[in-house]
Amino acid sequence: MSHATYDKLWADAQRTLDEATTIDTDLHGAKPQKDKKKASAVVCDLYVKYITAVNALDQCYDQMVQPQKRLLVRSLLDMSLGRMLELKHELVNLDLSEFSYYDDVLIGMKILPQEAAITIPQYYRRERDAEIRQRRKTIDDILKRLGFYEDEGAEPEMTEDEATRLIQVHERARQGRLRAQFMREIRHMKDKAKPDPLADDRTGAGSRAAALKIQKIWRGFITRRKIRRRVIEEMLLIGMLPPVAAESEARRRSEEVCEARRLVQAEHQRDYELALVKEKELVRRTRGEIIKEEIADAARAWYMDYKASTGKFPDFPSEESGGSAALFSRQGAESELSKSTAPSSKDSKGKKDKAKKAQKEKDPGKKKPDEEEDPGFKMQPSCFLGELITACGAYQDVWAEKDERDNPAQALYRDMIQQDKEREVEAELRKTVDHMLRNELERLQAALDRDRARKGKKAKKASKKKGRRGGKKSKKKKERDLTPDRTLESLFEELVANGIIRKYPEVPLSAFRGERSYGNHALRQQGKDPLPSLGDVRQAVLEYCVLPLGSATIHTMSPLVRSVLLAGPAGSGKHMLVHAVCTETGAVLFDLSAANIVGKYPGKAGLVMLVHLVSKVSRLLQPAVIFMDCAEKPFLKKVPKTDKTDPKRLKKDLPKLVKSIGPEDQVLLLGISRSPWECDQKALAQVYTKMLLIPRPDYASRSYIWSELLFSYSGVNRQFDTAALAQISDGYTVGRILSVLRDVMTCKRILQMRVQPLTHAELVSALSRHDPVYKEEEEAFFAWFQRTPIGRRKARALELEELQRQGLEPQPAK
Repeated sequence: MSHATYDKLWADAQRTLDEATTIDTDLHGAKPQKDKKKASAVVCDLYVKYITAVNALDQCYDQMVQPQKRLLVRSLLDMSLGRMLELKHELVNLDLSEFSYYDDVLIGMKILPQEAAITIPQYYRRERDAEIRQRRKTIDDILKRLGFYEDEGAEPEMTEDEATRLIQVHERARQGRLRAQFMREIRHMKDKAKPDPLADDRTGAGSRAAALKIQKIWRGFITRRKIRRRVIEEMLLIGMLPPVAAESEARRRSEEVCEARRLVQAEHQRDYELALVKEKELVRRTRGEIIKEEIADAARAWYMDYKASTGKFPDFPSEESGGSAALFSRQGAESELSKSTAPSSKDSKGKKDKAKKAQKEKDPGKKKPDEEEDPGFKMQPSCFLGELITACGAYQDVWAEKDERDNPAQALYRDMIQQDKEREVEAELRKTVDHMLRNELERLQAALDRDRARKGKKAKKASKKKGRRGGKKSKKKKERDLTPDRTLESLFEELVANGIIRKYPEVPLSAFRGERSYGNHALRQQGKDPLPSLGDVRQAVLEYCVLPLGSATIHTMSPLVRSVLLAGPAGSGKHMLVHAVCTETGAVLFDLSAANIVGKYPGKAGLVMLVHLVSKVSRLLQPAVIFMDCAEKPFLKKVPKTDKTDPKRLKKDLPKLVKSIGPEDQVLLLGISRSPWECDQKALAQVYTKMLLIPRPDYASRSYIWSELLFSYSGVNRQFDTAALAQISDGYTVGRILSVLRDVMTCKRILQMRVQPLTHAELVSALSRHDPVYKEEEEAFFAWFQRTPIGRRKARALELEELQRQGLEPQPAK
């Protein structure tokens, strides 16, 4: 697509953002909403608006080539993503569910559910691609050096021609063996039904009968082929079949264009970075002294005017408050002038308290704060909204009406760089000038004090010390470093050698197949609590794990999620989701499962060292995922005698490890469990802040999975009835369905597809050899989830609603 296309896409996204920020700002100033359904509808509307804006901005940032535009688009993208995650947490508190449904919003906005699906920003991996490849190569090199890869390097590397010839030889041999077997079977069949040629020759009608038979078979074949083509074309036209892969050439061409734009983008970015350095040096050399004089003259004029009007010199603003820059801003000037004339805040506060007290005495029937009803929903303050509004204003001021006809190649604008560098140089020089002016002002004040025979120097020093002392209190206490003399490379190699840091298969999150739920919104409106579908689980993992973990800015400012627990039956895709989170964010995987650390770092001192190494290296190699398989084992009430892995070894250290994860640490504890009800639920809830239940797939997900997987094989007929398979496989997990396809669709079976089409009986027979999710196990998962913190909150809210409906007073929670 052209540059104008992405400019238009950006303008459309900007209009959506302007509308969303206007509504968002009004909500922050509105009164609390007691009707939670109405509040949820408003928040859902905002949430979907931000999603559509994020998807458009991600395309713009990935394909725009103008470097200064991309800076603003990146800021808008990060702020929109962060605000979207804040709204997600608001929805969780409103609906008391980790899954949100907003079908009515999609209908009102006239967009498809696919358009409201959140896309992972492409810069998460693209900008760190070289780092991720280097890290995986380092792990491979360490494992090779330690001998984990057997016979590696025993033979010289094979050239491409040698590898091609070897593959050809083996492939021809395989095809020859298969062809010989087919010909043997065909010859055997022909021998059984071989007619007597002498009888046909004697009658003289053999050649005519053979010609008629050949014509009959051929005409039937071409007629059936035409009918088949017409049926497929008709089904494709009405959308009942997925289109065949005829767009591969167009898709390939589109990818080539995208890659070409990325190359131009990288070239323009290099030019921009080089221009930043050159322009800064030019501004410093040509205008540095002029800027210093302007700052000093303006500040001197200010404090001389102040002395002329008040008879004394003012206090010069500190460096923390902005220095002399605060004097010439509107807020700074107002605050300096209003210091002497502002009324005492204590007096006004005391008057307000007296007025409130008098009002309470007048109205004795009013309830006390403990007895008041729920005040309703009030939007929490946002860390992203202010910066998002500022970025939207920058778009309107700079890019909305900018004429770019003179810049068809979308190169950088040097005048904008020069303006930015002038401000940057001015800020740097201002610190030097401010220091000089403070000394000058102190000398003037001392001279004035000598004239008036009074000193005020000590008070100034005391105020400065107070400010410094307050800064020290906010500092976080550092943990003691047990490995101060060791390098990161040596620690990394030690953890790889012990199997704590391990490789993982690269799997995109989209590989976790499953449809979103399209009926749960209506069920929730009826007061029911429906189960999520696999698509809902995928989106929750994206919002809690991938999006915060992939960006330092978003992780620092968005609501903090330190740990997530994925619970579900065997084969539900828990391991795949862990690998997908690591793949999409390029994270390092630390495996602290009980079975993995058995025999490693023995004793109490060894355990302390293990936790320290994981905590230290995970922060140095952000983003990082700390993985716990069988997450319930550290909190078991009674360890089975057959379990020799010492599962309760990390029971005391896991809560400390999770608590130490701060907003600036791109670290996530990700646990999976098949039987979470077997452990102490209070201890489990202290470690895992979010708990997601992965149910067995519903009909829509099963139908989608069967269609996607079966039609990926070239020999399968497009009219194969996958709806029957989806109905029959009710109760089976995705892992079981994948196992069935691996068992049936072997290489030999795929080659036989033309002669012997695939039947349902083969798949059903293979499916019958696997166990489904039985009702007892499913009920155990539901009962456990109701005992989780969010399940208890949901049950308490339903109980309060029922009591209010009956007109009874609620009982205090236990």
